Amino acid sequence: MMKNLFLSLLLVSVLFMNSFLEVQGGKWKGEGTTQNLESIVIGRCYDYIRIVNPAVGEKNCSEIWEAFKNAFINKDPCSILPKDYELFINLSLHTIPPNKSLFWENNHLLVNSFADRGRRYMSLADTLFGFFGDFLNWCGQANSIELDYESCPTTEECENNAVESFWRMASITYAQHSSGVIHVLLNGSAVGGAYPEPGFFADYEIPNLQKDKISQIAIWVVDDVEGPDIDSCGTHTVEKLENRLKTLGYDVTCTDNYKSVMLLLCVDYPDDSKCTLSSSLLFRTGSVLPAAYHILPGISDMKDSLCHQPCFGCQNHLRLTVMLCCSPQCGSFSGVRNREGL
Repeated sequence: MMKNLFLSLLLVSVLFMNSFLEVQGGKWKGEGTTQNLESIVIGRCYDYIRIVNPAVGEKNCSEIWEAFKNAFINKDPCSILPKDYELFINLSLHTIPPNKSLFWENNHLLVNSFADRGRRYMSLADTLFGFFGDFLNWCGQANSIELDYESCPTTEECENNAVESFWRMASITYAQHSSGVIHVLLNGSAVGGAYPEPGFFADYEIPNLQKDKISQIAIWVVDDVEGPDIDSCGTHTVEKLENRLKTLGYDVTCTDNYKSVMLLLCVDYPDDSKCTLSSSLLFRTGSVLPAAYHILPGISDMKDSLCHQPCFGCQNHLRLTVMLCCSPQCGSFSGVRNREGL
């Protein structure tokens, strides 16, 4: 009888432990910490200071990792504050060149492509502190020095989680160190409007801009190539943003479907009507390339910023391919060939 009682208690204990572990493993609704997080972020740090932007100078990547980890490790994952990342920010901080800042909402991938790892603009993800955490996830556990690889809290579950507080601190820092002409790229096809409130730009970046260091704020509202035109300059949420910035005393400009960005978007949608050259203009000019300049003046605008690439890409129109290529000195675009000849 004692043996049966012992086995029953053992079975109950095992079931209880399994239930407890299942609850712990599925505690949060968000994805767990990115596997190999330490290796990834230390590798990113060295990639940044050696390849992406060596101008920042020498940084202690192991020390930066420790400061990053200590901001959230061994803490309640819903009690992480932006100030917990202050040491990490101080160790990874560097100068953001004037006129290079690029703020955004609802177009993360487009901004990464357009900024081109800091060569064209320096978005938050192109700073060392932003590069460190871009597209990664992480959290710790209360009373444990281990990372939680099973699940992490979402912002809906608790706002003061490790990732949300990180990006709040990073956004504040980025805004404080931006200067010259400030660029803002918004998605005119975003449901709910191009300028969301609440949002990182509205809540953490605009309040921390240093007005005495900023000469102008240039807003670009760009629709998805195959998306609807929901928001534009002077209307809806963009008008609200323009008025807010002007009330704060900023010189504000706004452009719909900024040509340089549209040119980049058209690489993926060469046959869309928004990206196709007009046949009448094409043949009236007698040359494909002048027609391209006539219809897409953004090509000329982008020439200097494309210098690091031997060839930007191909746009297929009317069975012709326009090859937009830079000379080593970025002196001119050249090279028009028919499609069969490529």
